[in-house]
Amino acid sequence: MIKDILFDLDGTLTDPMTGITKSVQYALKSFGIEVKDNRELEFFIGPPLGETFMKYYGFSEEQAKIAVEKYREYFAPTGIFENEVYSGIPQMLSRLKSAGKRLFIATGKPTVFSKQIVEHFSLSEYFTAVYGIELSDLHKSKTDTVKDIVSDYNVDKKTAVMVGDRIFDIQAGKQNGLLTVGAAYGFAEKGELEQNADYIVKTTAELEALLMKL
Repeated sequence: MIKDILFDLDGTLTDPMTGITKSVQYALKSFGIEVKDNRELEFFIGPPLGETFMKYYGFSEEQAKIAVEKYREYFAPTGIFENEVYSGIPQMLSRLKSAGKRLFIATGKPTVFSKQIVEHFSLSEYFTAVYGIELSDLHKSKTDTVKDIVSDYNVDKKTAVMVGDRIFDIQAGKQNGLLTVGAAYGFAEKGELEQNADYIVKTTAELEALLMKL
């Protein structure tokens, strides 16, 4: 029986598309790059922010740092709240906690922003801990974040699962010896989860049913 559940945040518990992509638009504009349709920037949801600027826009490390700072100029006061909880998530978290599960958040987003989001949507009571990255981290991997939770809370890998919507979440779970669940309702590209996750769910209702059964 599963005792510990680690959740990704963006694309798994909440839909942050508007806030994240508008923040990226704002950052790119400071470099003279105009992206009119923010939906074209959905690939920024999930992976490390600085690395994504470098990979897709050819930014140097220094340029990526500036881009991340510009991103946060928009995100911190505005983009953070251009976000919504997926339908059924609060009820699912409540029932999982009542069933005796320990719940954690393992995200690539800065911890300070992650805690703000969780508090804003009144989800704090369900989580044992929220783990993200420091504001100064450009390269910390999701694998290391999951590893920190496993170590700090004596998580038994045989009775733990990682839930996320991107390959980075699934890899982080597998590299730490956890079962993995791919949330196909999030932002994964076609085929991204199917070849890697132990289980795939298409809705939050399916996710709850699976987590209660495991």
